[in-house]
Amino acid sequence: MSGPNNTGAAEQMTAFIHMIEYIVSSSPGVFGSFARGREEDITGQAQVVEQVLDRATPQRRGQVIEGGRRWQGLRQAAGRGVAQIERAQELEEMLGYDAPRISAADIHPWIWSGARSLWRSGHVVQAVRDAVTKLNAETQNKVGHRDVSETNLFKQSFSLDEAKQGRSRLRRIPPVDSDTYRSGQRGAMAFAEGAFAGIRNPLSHEADQELIRQVALEYLAALSVLAPWVDDSIVENAGGAS
Repeated sequence: MSGPNNTGAAEQMTAFIHMIEYIVSSSPGVFGSFARGREEDITGQAQVVEQVLDRATPQRRGQVIEGGRRWQGLRQAAGRGVAQIERAQELEEMLGYDAPRISAADIHPWIWSGARSLWRSGHVVQAVRDAVTKLNAETQNKVGHRDVSETNLFKQSFSLDEAKQGRSRLRRIPPVDSDTYRSGQRGAMAFAEGAFAGIRNPLSHEADQELIRQVALEYLAALSVLAPWVDDSIVENAGGAS
């Protein structure tokens, strides 16, 4: 569990642990032990803690973690979560996890908006497929025609040929007679062909395929390289740039 909201997550779990601590009554004539918090407050805080734990450890979603005294299972999970946060940096350095990480929320918005809902529900293969669909649709919108798609769409859009009626082009930099310009156009075409051939096609043609989340995230990151090349390009129509 790592990220900028770790402190807040730890505070929420610590608050829950405090609320369910049992204290012995010191009131005259009242015997027994009682949780510090009110039942309705504990229930509400438990909802927050479960969401924090679900985000940090997706594999535990749907698991029943109650056992023994009420809330004890969730209390133990929250305690482990707090310890993990507090020692995260130490553990990452010790275990070699201190390398840079990719956050799905920080990739290009076309890609994440296409994948977000399915990713969060655990359908990572379909999330990648939908991200590709979103990228294809946004590219069609950019060039203003929908009669071609996928590899052919990118080949035509980044072609070095001049724009024609009904065939707009995407220019990563203003067209000039330079190797840099030509390389950028060819690179976008080749990268798009690789993305559709290596990512989109296998996921679409192989039934019941599964992906581990790390691989799916890397696929989204690859698509996020291509997306801004389209998004930031100049549109060249027949007769000049728009």
